[in-house]
Amino acid sequence: MPSPLPSAAFEGAPESGPGAAAQPLRIAILLNSYRSRFLPAIRNSYERTLGGVCPAGTESVFFEPANRQGDFPDPARFDLIVVGGSNVNPRKSHPWILEVHEFLRGVVRRWPQRKILGICWGHQTICRVFGGVVVDAAVPEMGVATVGLTEQGRQFFHEAAVPGCFKLHQHHRREVAAAPPGFAHLARGNQCLLNASNTILTFQGHPEKDAETARLRMHDSMRWFGFDAVDEKAWARLEQMIEMEHDGDMVWRRILDWVREPPAVLDVSEVEKSSKI
Repeated sequence: MPSPLPSAAFEGAPESGPGAAAQPLRIAILLNSYRSRFLPAIRNSYERTLGGVCPAGTESVFFEPANRQGDFPDPARFDLIVVGGSNVNPRKSHPWILEVHEFLRGVVRRWPQRKILGICWGHQTICRVFGGVVVDAAVPEMGVATVGLTEQGRQFFHEAAVPGCFKLHQHHRREVAAAPPGFAHLARGNQCLLNASNTILTFQGHPEKDAETARLRMHDSMRWFGFDAVDEKAWARLEQMIEMEHDGDMVWRRILDWVREPPAVLDVSEVEKSSKI
C-alpha cells in the first residue's frame, strides 16, 4: 500500500525562483505492469535514480492500477504524476487500462496545472488518450540508445543543447507513429513530446532505468530478436548496449525543473481544443 502522506494539500505547482530547487516534491508513480515479478525491481530503480537527483525530503508514492482496481493518486496531493511502463499492449482496452485513460482525462480536466510525465507505456498511452497513434515498431529497441533532439528540444534540454542529443535506456516493441494534436516534438521520431500547456511531458525511453534493472529483461531478446545467451556474440553486444553510459540523471534534473515551471498561457483556439478532452 502507498505510504501515508501529510494532510496538507497542494495548490498548483511548487514555488519557483531562488532556493526553489531545494524544496522537496511529492511524486506519484503509476507502475502499470500486470502481475509482474519485476515490480519490486522497477520500484527500486525509480527510488535509486530519483534519489540521486531529487531534493532532500522528496516523497515518492507508488500505485498499481493494473493489479489493484482504482489504485490511483489524489492529484491534489502531488506535484508530479508519473505514468510508467507496462508489460501490456497499450492498444488493448482492458478495464484497468480504460481506468487509466479516464484518470488521465480527469486530471487534465480538474487539475489543469498538474504536471504529468509519461514513460514508455505511459508515453504511448498518453498519446492514445489524447489523439495520437501507436503502432508496432519495425525493430524493437533494448539497451541504451541515442535520442536526437529537435531545435525546440535543444532549447528545452539545456544540458544537451550542444551535442543535440542524449542517451537513455530503451525497452519497447511499440512506438508512437503520430503525436496527439497540440503536442510539440522535443526529439525526433516521436521520442519525446510536450503538450501546448506545458503540463504533459512524455518519453519513449526510460530515465528511471539503469543497467541493474535492464539486465532483468534481457530474456526478451529471444521473443524480440530471436537469440539468447547461447548466441554468445549477439548476447555480448546486447550486454554492451545495456552497460553503456546514459543521461538518465540529466533528464531527471530537467524533468524536476520542468515540474516547477508554470503552465503555458494558451490562446483562444488552444483553449477550445483542450476543453474537448
